[in-house]
Amino acid sequence: MTNNDVVVTGLGATTPLGGDVASTWDGLLNGRSGISRIEAEWVEKYELPARIAGQLAVEPTEILPRVEARRLDRSEQVALVAARQAWADAGLDKDAVDPERLGVVVGTGIGGALTLLHQDDLIETQGLRKVSPLTVPMLMPNGPAAHVGLDLGAQAGVHAPVSACASGSEALAWAWRMLRAGEADVVVAGGAEACITTITMAGFAQARTVSTRNDEPERASRPFDADRDGFVLGEGAGIMVLERAEYAAARGARVYARLAGAGTSSDGYHITGPHPEGIGQMRAIKAALRTAGLSPEEVGHVNAHATATVVGDVAETISVRRAIGDHAVVTAPKGALGHLLGAAGAVEGIATVLSIRDGLVPPTLNLENLDPKVELDVVAGEPRKVRLDAAVSNSFGFGGHNVTLAFTSA
Repeated sequence: MTNNDVVVTGLGATTPLGGDVASTWDGLLNGRSGISRIEAEWVEKYELPARIAGQLAVEPTEILPRVEARRLDRSEQVALVAARQAWADAGLDKDAVDPERLGVVVGTGIGGALTLLHQDDLIETQGLRKVSPLTVPMLMPNGPAAHVGLDLGAQAGVHAPVSACASGSEALAWAWRMLRAGEADVVVAGGAEACITTITMAGFAQARTVSTRNDEPERASRPFDADRDGFVLGEGAGIMVLERAEYAAARGARVYARLAGAGTSSDGYHITGPHPEGIGQMRAIKAALRTAGLSPEEVGHVNAHATATVVGDVAETISVRRAIGDHAVVTAPKGALGHLLGAAGAVEGIATVLSIRDGLVPPTLNLENLDPKVELDVVAGEPRKVRLDAAVSNSFGFGGHNVTLAFTSA
């Protein structure tokens, strides 16, 4: 490693598969589904076409103190839960890092939608006096990042990328750049999302992007499968502690992997659909390899964005083949997790790091009939044992945002 390297020293997550990293990773490896039917009155009231989601396995209110939780939007709650896990996992205590050398970058796709809707209901039904004075801090998209920054006392900069489904990965790329530029010694970074509610479910349904396989929730999310019919909305958070390698070595930190490179691009093509030839995605992948100093042949694993939409999965296949080739072992965690939107890239980045650490690539859940257009080696059924020195994780978002992260072994 060099003084300019960035290393991963702490991991934290709360997802539909588990309330921490270990249970989430175990669920991915063992082919468990985190998708279930939404048991809420509004699902029936509005006759929503999609009535399933990847709901949290552990409620944040079971972890956070009651008074603290009440002052936070759900997206802020999950961000704090995951960040505190990652901080502890890195072996850091409250005063371990000079505040002026500690940064935070936490992205989200939507932010405090639940708070916005709830407070709007209150003013319409009960009047102004019932609206919380904390409404704006709870609904603002930078809320998750701000609360993590306040919790840690970070003063090197607190940032909140909002890049739809690429937000979590863009946060990690931003943190990588901060560390490489010498702006901080430690950056806590990732993504958070919690917006399973009427308007988001209705909006995605009207756009015909979500699965309506309501009778079989656990089989609904089917990345790369010929019978896929859309993604399944999920919620959760994933956070990493990233450090300059020199700083981590000086404190004797355990290192999971290196975040060796990051690539970003934009399609300039369509607000929701990817370029059908995956041109922008391909440029992001190539940029990640270039900044990591990797050749395509060195990449042994691709953690695919693959949301289980008809067009999106094929476009990504094309981009991977053009940028890397067809030799890398591929998986798509959204089959088990659902699509965590702004948290997806961070949670799946964690899975990529653990694949490198353990030499195991989780299976793509519900991949029973590989789409003939997906000309890649996609893992299905059981985990694949693979010796990995380098892997990439893709995240692509509405608006044509493309981010690829390149990880290498420690």
